[in-house]
Amino acid sequence: MLRNIPKILRANARCYSSGASPLGMSFSLNEEQKSIQEMARKFTRDEIIPVAAEYDRTGKYPTDIIKKAWELGLVNTHVEAKYGGMDLGVMDSALISEELAFGCTGIQTAIEANNLAEAPLVVAGNDFQKKKYLGRMTEAPLMASYGVTEPGAGSDVAGLRTQAVKKSDGSWVLNGQKMWITNAGHANWFFVLARTDANANAGSAFTGFILDADTPGITLGRKEINMGQRASDTRGVTFEDVVIPAENVLGTEGKGFQIAMNAFDITRPLVAAGAVGLARRAMEEATKYSLERKTMGKPIFNHQAVSFMLADMAIGIESARMMVYRSAYMRDQGEKNTWHASIAKALASEVANKSAADAVQIFGGNGFNTEYPVEKLMRDAKIFQIYEGTSQIQRLIISRGLADMAKSGADALGGF
Repeated sequence: MLRNIPKILRANARCYSSGASPLGMSFSLNEEQKSIQEMARKFTRDEIIPVAAEYDRTGKYPTDIIKKAWELGLVNTHVEAKYGGMDLGVMDSALISEELAFGCTGIQTAIEANNLAEAPLVVAGNDFQKKKYLGRMTEAPLMASYGVTEPGAGSDVAGLRTQAVKKSDGSWVLNGQKMWITNAGHANWFFVLARTDANANAGSAFTGFILDADTPGITLGRKEINMGQRASDTRGVTFEDVVIPAENVLGTEGKGFQIAMNAFDITRPLVAAGAVGLARRAMEEATKYSLERKTMGKPIFNHQAVSFMLADMAIGIESARMMVYRSAYMRDQGEKNTWHASIAKALASEVANKSAADAVQIFGGNGFNTEYPVEKLMRDAKIFQIYEGTSQIQRLIISRGLADMAKSGADALGGF
């Protein structure tokens, strides 16, 4: 099992494009990464694809599948080895995310949400917090949630109203409401962002907290019935006079916004990888169908109107995957990847939506029917343009990055 790969191999598995060619660049996966990809692909083929439609129809949470994935080391991939984890890089995790998403992005999102909840601890947690909260994730197939979005504040993080008030003994009392929180109904603990200074700007107004799910005062809302990704559990969460011990403050008081945003440098490449996986599934399903379905005496693939749609899918998928890999690789090498992660997220999200919509078009009337897989892909794809930062927010980050580069006198905008 991957969980038993020796530490030396885990370290080597981070080396995408660092096995330097004479040009200083490589577009090959190393042998360990190929093994990770192959295992995730086999798991998806054997365990996810056969049941994905049923989970979509019922909205049942995929506990059994998550447990099997956890046993193989496909969950909580960023946890360091000293806390019992696989200590995989973002690049390695992107390979896993694409393969799981190929099978079902609802199931993949449930798994990926653990990485999102854990990412703030990865970037800002102390040793005690990591041992306590990341360590337990490697001891049992537990789930965690990232609690930032609220009913009235999504992209507008500065508009968050959930508040935490510090008491004389150093503990905090949390009140407020979060919304669209993935895994909330099954979480063992939450990362929560709350306002701790009513008069400060966003950069110093918020603090991050780790919160055990069984803490008194937490009320879960109903499971939301969404357009797509229905296997994922999404709910509102209400906090009423929830007491948080001082030891559960994450990082420095007032630095929660930066911690939450830094976590996206890890997770946005992985969300983008999921979008690539969905797009690839749409392309593969549409290609197979177009070679079998005949009109006017020949397979519809031989009609240029259809084959060019498939070509456009391939163009988008291969391009988006390269941006996923670059942004993931940069994070693994300790380089600032925020700008590239936003490009990957925006591009892959749109490629997924166009690929799924075109797959439905190629299937024709069959594509509109639940007996065929592509209508689910079209429903599942939309959320990629919304969660973990909308496509508009990504463009805001990208455009501001361009302005910053121009103002700094950069020799070139973008590139290497």
